[in-house]
Amino acid sequence: MKVAKFGGSSVSSAEQLKKVASIITSDPQRKCIVVSAPGKRHSEDTKVTDLLIQLGERSYNGDEYETVLSLVLDRFGEILTDLGLSKSLLNEVEDQLRSIVSGETVYTHRMDALKAMGEDTLAKVLSQYLTTLGYDSSYVHPKEAGIIVSNEPGRAQVLDESYKRLYELRKRDEILVIPGFFGYTKDDQLMAFPRGGSDITGSIVAAGVKASLYENFTDVDSVYCVNPTIVPNPKEIVELTYKEMRELSYAGFSVFHDEALIPAFKARIPVSIKNTNYPDRKGTMISAERSTTKGQPVVGIASDEGFLSLYVSKYLMNREKGFGRHLLQILEEEDISFEHAPSGIDDMSVIMRSDQLTPEKEAVIVKRIEDELSVDTVTIERNLAMIMIVGEGMDSTIGVSSKAARAFASASVNIEMINQGSSEVSMMFGIKADRLNDAVQSLYQAFFVEG
Repeated sequence: MKVAKFGGSSVSSAEQLKKVASIITSDPQRKCIVVSAPGKRHSEDTKVTDLLIQLGERSYNGDEYETVLSLVLDRFGEILTDLGLSKSLLNEVEDQLRSIVSGETVYTHRMDALKAMGEDTLAKVLSQYLTTLGYDSSYVHPKEAGIIVSNEPGRAQVLDESYKRLYELRKRDEILVIPGFFGYTKDDQLMAFPRGGSDITGSIVAAGVKASLYENFTDVDSVYCVNPTIVPNPKEIVELTYKEMRELSYAGFSVFHDEALIPAFKARIPVSIKNTNYPDRKGTMISAERSTTKGQPVVGIASDEGFLSLYVSKYLMNREKGFGRHLLQILEEEDISFEHAPSGIDDMSVIMRSDQLTPEKEAVIVKRIEDELSVDTVTIERNLAMIMIVGEGMDSTIGVSSKAARAFASASVNIEMINQGSSEVSMMFGIKADRLNDAVQSLYQAFFVEG
């Protein structure tokens, strides 16, 4: 059994859904299908999920929302018409949307319920369309499928008991279409997953049914070794390991959110990334091991902006027991998570996402560090970018760090921070955000052109 997930661009219109149906029905092993909400049809378009968020914000603020509601209904109405399906579903969708925004149907977290309507409606549309084509297909609600999640609005986590329930889906013979992005708590509350939620659902379903393959269909042929908006026409990655994909997706790769594939990875299910528009192309295969790591130790260069560094200095810090724990405890108590914490003998830096530290929190944290830790210096440097070089072959290859350093020097980019993970799968560099493109282009030249 294969599980196939189709992203927003793949289900953005009736034309795209016809391609999706053709892909599904071309392989009888594709039995479980997970779908996103309709994405953009063109660059100026708006995703259905974004429209639903606007609808929720307008209704919550007491503003006029009929215009946005009409845009959502028109979008699905157009898809139904172009697929030759009855528009009776639209009445059901409108009633449900109005019920949510009015509070008539009680949802503990109304925005999660609204956002979920995009995926939920699209799953019903696709199932109906497959049925009209003569295939036995059923829409399966996440609660019926057995996707049980934690009570964390907008960042729900799947509970282990879900996998046993999902395995029961193997007993069904028809094509099962499941909406992505959300599940239900034990007390029957709808909860949405974090960003990339439909990818998370696909990964959970694949792990639950013990799929032979999890196929993730999107609008690119494969994973590229570098961001194509920074380096035109970069090389494609044919094979990746789970560790490499996890590192790359964390550090800005847009194909997946860094948490999305964890359920599939834990179940050691191979993941194939394919293009909905060109499904016969090879794509990228992600598995526990790749056939070779020799020759080219680096498989990808990821990058992301929006970081800051909290720098703390104190003479003889290394002799003060519990200093690092106390510093991180202050961040925890102020509800701030961190990304990296490189340290020296007398100093320590904590790297975090900039949006974690508002000006108000910054003032509170700086004062607490000064008062509670009696530091010599505490400073905050914003506008940083992180670049990550990734590859499982790095640990057995001499000269990777020196090559990277030469590439930064060649681009006249100063390195603010270096951090190499203990797994030796990745090496991270912190630089000024305004030099990101120059640095990435120079690294690509060094590792994928000259190398």
